[in-house]
Amino acid sequence: MAMIGLGHIKTRLGQYGAAWVAAFLVAGAAILTGNLFDDLMVVIDRVLPVVMAAVVLALGIGVILTLLSRESLGTKLATGALALLLVLPLMWAPVAAAVAVAFFAERAIEYSQTYAAFQIGVSEMLFPLEETVRSGAVFGSVWALFQGVATVVGFISALSNIWPLLRRLLGPEPAPAA
Repeated sequence: MAMIGLGHIKTRLGQYGAAWVAAFLVAGAAILTGNLFDDLMVVIDRVLPVVMAAVVLALGIGVILTLLSRESLGTKLATGALALLLVLPLMWAPVAAAVAVAFFAERAIEYSQTYAAFQIGVSEMLFPLEETVRSGAVFGSVWALFQGVATVVGFISALSNIWPLLRRLLGPEPAPAA
């Protein structure tokens, strides 16, 4: 019976969380910077494909490194399964940044061709699955749930990665009075 290396999986999950945060921040910064020189939707359409491809590449590299490692078969399978489960939330990170920037700029993100293509692609992928489970009428709810879960996962990941840094910056806790 193959043992699953929980330490390796925890490391990979931490790396995937860091990739989510990095994708969100890089996409947001690139969109904000690009908006100084061009229309917001044009910038979003240029930035999103690049950052989304980088996220998928990082995820793929993590899986390949695991497959080439000396980890057990169970660990390799578990890491691959986690990568499959996390590909959409990781791809949502730069999209969430674009949505946030568009929201604060008071622009409708739906005018972005890349955002629309992403939403349509995810819908085409998830709709048959959702259709087999329930009627197609609730797909809008599934999409909203996906967006919410991906955003919450990203926020929790960001917070868990930033918390140790914040604790170091704030200094040690005061000693209790004796």
